[in-house]
Amino acid sequence: MSTLRIEHAISDFDTWKAAFDRDPANRKESGVRRYSIHRPLDDPHYVLLDLDFDDPASAEAMIARLQAVWTSAAAAPALAGRPVTRILDPVEVANL
Repeated sequence: MSTLRIEHAISDFDTWKAAFDRDPANRKESGVRRYSIHRPLDDPHYVLLDLDFDDPASAEAMIARLQAVWTSAAAAPALAGRPVTRILDPVEVANL
């Protein structure tokens, strides 16, 4: 499993979430198996996303799709900063 971590500033969470829910990058067909959305407690104008894929190649392909989305004001109306992306591979996962 590989995770695509995306972080970026937003102007308004509700506007951002509505655009995310419209799914312009077609997450399911792009191979996303699960996603999670996080917001820092001290910054309501920032989001962190984790998109889980079966392999790194699928995560890399999603970055290319998202770059097209991010350049469209209609598709990404609340984007307030340049997204930072990283592809992560788990080293250890534990339930305590």
